[in-house]
This record gives sequence, C-alpha cells and structure tokens, in this order.
Amino acid sequence: MTRKTVRIAMNGVTGRMGHRQHLVRSILALREQGGLDLGDGTVLWPEPVLVGRREHALRALAEQHGLEHFSTDLDAVLADPAVDIYFDAQVTAAREDALKKAIAAGKHLYTEKPTATGLDAALGLARLARDAGVKHGVVQDKLFLPGLLKLKRLIDGGFFGRVLSVRGEFGYWVFEGDWQPAQRPSWNYRAEDGGGIVVDMFPHWEYVLHELFGRVRTVQALTATHIPRRWDERAKPYDATADDAAYGVFELDGGIIAQINSSWAVRVHRDELVEFQVDGTEGSAVAGLRGCRVQHRGATPKPVWNPDLPATHSFRDQWQEIPDNQGPDGYDNGFKAQWELFLKHVYADAPYRWDLLAGARGVQLAELGLKSSAEGRRLDVPEIEL
Repeated sequence: MTRKTVRIAMNGVTGRMGHRQHLVRSILALREQGGLDLGDGTVLWPEPVLVGRREHALRALAEQHGLEHFSTDLDAVLADPAVDIYFDAQVTAAREDALKKAIAAGKHLYTEKPTATGLDAALGLARLARDAGVKHGVVQDKLFLPGLLKLKRLIDGGFFGRVLSVRGEFGYWVFEGDWQPAQRPSWNYRAEDGGGIVVDMFPHWEYVLHELFGRVRTVQALTATHIPRRWDERAKPYDATADDAAYGVFELDGGIIAQINSSWAVRVHRDELVEFQVDGTEGSAVAGLRGCRVQHRGATPKPVWNPDLPATHSFRDQWQEIPDNQGPDGYDNGFKAQWELFLKHVYADAPYRWDLLAGARGVQLAELGLKSSAEGRRLDVPEIEL
C-alpha cells in the first residue's frame, strides 16, 4: 500500500457542525480507520489545516485533537501548493467570497450548504468552478441517513407502486436563551446575518425530494417568526428578524405532492426529529433519521370513523420495521460517507453528482420559498443549468 497525504483546508470547523460532523466524525474518523483505501493500492491520509478568524479557538482545537496545522490567514493557506482541497463550513454570508478565492487558487471545493445567499451567486460559483476545471461537491448529508437509505431501497424495489404524496415533519423547540441556553447559534435567527429556517432547510428538502422522488416543479410556502425575541450567547436580548418556521407545499415530477413543515418552535411528538411519510398505491412508509416502518397494501387495516367509541388498538403497531441489512458494522456516519465519495471523486475520478449546480438548486428553492411566502402565491421552479 502507498500512503498519499492529502492536505485539506477546513474553514469554519470551530462551529458546532463543522467541528462535530466534518472534523471529528469524518476527517479524524478516516484517520482513525487508517485512511481511505482507493482500491488501487493507494490509501489517502487526510491532513486537516484548520482555518478561521479566532486563533485561540483554532489553537485549542488543534491541541485537543493532536493536529499541527492551523491559520487565521486564508489567503496564505490557499497559496500553499501542498493544500489540495478547500472545505467551507462558515456562516453563509462569508462563504461565497471564500469559495471564489479557493477556485482562483485552483483548489478542489467541498462545501456546506447553502452555497451562496442567492441563486445568481450560487450559479456564478458553479460556472467559475467549471471554467477553472476544479472538482466540487456540496454536502447533502440527509441522503446518507440510515432511514432515508432504507426508504431509497423501498423506492428502488418498487414497494410503493405509484407514489402519491410525501409528508415531512422536521424540527424541535430551540430555547429562547433567557432561562435556558439556546441549542443553536443566535445568527440563525437574524436575517441580516444569513439566518432563517427556509435558507437552512429548503436546500435540504430540495435534494431529498429531487433524489428520491423527482424534481420540484412548484413551491408554495408560508413562513413565520413565532418567537420574535431571543437571547444571544452573552445572554443579551435581540430581535429575531429571520423566520423560525416554514410550512411548504411542493409539486414534484409525476404529480407527487410533498408537504413539509419545518420549525424551531415545535415540541417533538414523533419518534425522530425528522420524519417523512410516503404514501403510494401499493404501500406506505414512515422514515426518520435511522428507522423506517412500512405498511403494505395487503396488510392495510380498514379504519372506520366513529368518534363515539375509543380506539381499541395502536395504529403504530400495525406497521412493520425495515431491517438494517447492512452487515455487522451497520450504517456509517452520513457526513463521513459523503466525504469518502468526494475524496474518491477527486483522487480516483469516481462519479459524483452532488456538485455546485445541485447546491444551486437548493439555493433556488429557498429563494423561491421566501418569495412565495412574501407574495402569498404558488411559484414555478424553473429548471436551471450552467
């Protein structure tokens, strides 16, 4: 085996998602397993270069994980010919300029979503990367969740017959920050800082719907700021200017109707923090982060509406759990699984379709969702291309 060291500039890994999912559970996890085997006698050894604005935070993170390289000078890191890949997990408002610099420096790109604050900018990044000849990928982690992988297996196997509808419920109660600390950073609730649940979650819903069921044709959304006053990380009150809930209806290819509620002001009364119910002519399924339950046409009960009598059975018990069928190791972390695919794309030319154009579709849907809510009407979602 030949070990090839791959230096990856990782910008924004002092944040919660960048640290936990991308640095610890993806890149460091790859190192713990001995690197990534490309199958041709080469093992990739990822060497992260931590990048950010706060030197003390970067130093502490590097010391915590035994890493050597960190810097507050993004330009200097991008000028280093030993750095092959630039990864971005910053706040959205800072992402576009950093990605442009990385493209100009000839680095391959892997980035969190949304890729930009608007569709024109997102398409501009995709065109720049194409013209520069660099490889590029966008994080679309929900596709690699065990629950959605099981759902995809059902779809590919023809379990549903003709799919009729998709119902999604996502969210949880994010504390206001006054009497209990908030679980999400305060910028998420300030529109001027790129916050808002539509900007955050509609790009996720675009790729989930697109990959599993078909392209989104129309969107009709209603947004709300249910909690108008919150407290930040220093316990100071601030006005929440971004939407914290969104109620969307999407028409997909083939006439499939999807309804997805997203909220940071909802208390969870479901088995998982996100669940999708898919109903088809031959069967139905409910998929979450990890689990997936089904009810086939031949095993569907025959409910009768009678509000005068109490229910004598549990509707949940009438569904069957889908087994993992993944072998002794089970499912890998979804972020790590996609990192592996992207690294194989860069270094072994493996196919990869979750690129900056796919990321632009997510930005487009968020943009149209906000416009739909502001104008109170359903909007077409045009097909985009470079």
